Amino acid sequence: MRGNLSLRAFDVLRLRLLVELTKLGISALSTLSAATGYVVYCRTVNSGIVTASLGVLLLAMGACAMNQAQDRDFDSRMNRTRHRPIPAGAMKPLTAFTIALTLISGGFLILWLVHNLAAALIGMVAVVWYNAVYTYLKRIWAFAVVPGALIGALPPAVGWTAAGGAPFDLHLLALMFFFFIWQVPHFWLLLFAYGADYERAGIPSLTRLFSRRQLASLTFIWMLATFASSLLLSVYGLTGSPWIGLGLIVCGLWLAWEAWRLLREQERFFRPAFRSINLYALCVMALLVAGAML
Repeated sequence: MRGNLSLRAFDVLRLRLLVELTKLGISALSTLSAATGYVVYCRTVNSGIVTASLGVLLLAMGACAMNQAQDRDFDSRMNRTRHRPIPAGAMKPLTAFTIALTLISGGFLILWLVHNLAAALIGMVAVVWYNAVYTYLKRIWAFAVVPGALIGALPPAVGWTAAGGAPFDLHLLALMFFFFIWQVPHFWLLLFAYGADYERAGIPSLTRLFSRRQLASLTFIWMLATFASSLLLSVYGLTGSPWIGLGLIVCGLWLAWEAWRLLREQERFFRPAFRSINLYALCVMALLVAGAML
């Protein structure tokens, strides 16, 4: 009995390490945006959404695991990340790389063999952009998140093309643009809490270039730009129902109000604003899926 309990505890520990290594929460958000792209294109839910979502989930988990192996020295210097599996000594970098390559290979093969090569290649572009471009760019440039935001714009394209859509469709580009713009203030809101951590690790941070008031003003503008980009979803016909379009406007006005509160109360409101912008993305995805199903 004691041996079984020890084995279960060991399995739970390994599962917890895998969840932390692959940043399951972030990976799940990428998966949801891919599923949104899938449903918006085919306007229904079928079995294909399962395999498309699984492929994106594995790619995202693999990319996050590889990123932690690449950033292990920086992570060890930051309070927020020093307890991650590699800097904490719970996992070797080679093990993380092996897990990452296994997950990435599995995600690529699922998208290619079950769906099509275009979806698989777009997924791999996201992985390469994250691990070979953004991971190193952020070490030398405080504004690296702007080109890095392409990573968040690509999962909807994977879902769209996996469902049979063309990769350069204007409707898809409008959807990708929304996620691209959203990604930037999403990250900058984190700097209010962890900017000093980035500076301590030797990573360029906007908190060194701007005062908190200036950073709040910059984030305020990008949050308004996120609202504006959501209106393009209706302009380009991604929302067939006027009620869905109205829902996007209402959600956008709420986000604008949250951005205004951030501008006025930056020291006290950055955490609520971070939660709000994440909730806003979920609301937009839910509205798009609802509109596609009507």
